[in-house]
Amino acid sequence: MTTLPITLTMAGAAALINVWLGIRISRLRRQHKVSIGHGGKTELATRTRAHANFVEYTPFFLILVAVIELAQGSETWLWAASILFILGRLAHPFGMDRPGAFMLRAAGIVITWLVLVGLAAYALSIPYLEKPQPVTFASSTAVAPLA
Repeated sequence: MTTLPITLTMAGAAALINVWLGIRISRLRRQHKVSIGHGGKTELATRTRAHANFVEYTPFFLILVAVIELAQGSETWLWAASILFILGRLAHPFGMDRPGAFMLRAAGIVITWLVLVGLAAYALSIPYLEKPQPVTFASSTAVAPLA
C-alpha cells in the first residue's frame, strides 16, 4: 500500500495553516462586527486576501507533491521543497499584516513561486528523464462485477 508520507504530512500542515488563517479572519470579523466581506476595514481585507492567496496556491502544490511522490521522485528533494513551501506560506500572511514587514510577504510569494515552478519542472521531466516504475494499488478484497 502506498502511503505518500510527504504528501500526507504537507496536507496536514496545510490544513492547519488554513484553519489558522481562517481563525485570524474570524477574530477580526467579531472585533469589527463584520459578517460578510471586509466592511471597509483594511486589516480584515488584507487577512482575507492572505487566506485566499494560500487557498489559491496550496492545491497545486499538494497535487504536484502527490504525483511526484507516486512517481517515486526524490524524497530528499520533495521534503526540501515542501518545507520551503510551508515556510513561504507562513511568511506571506505575516508580511501582509505589517507594512514594515513587506520583505516577509515578498519572500513568501517568491518562495511559493519558485517551489511551484521547480515541482512543475520536476513533474514534467519524470516521464522523460527517469525510468518510471509502475504504480500498483493492492486490494485486500475482491470487487464483484456489476450485474
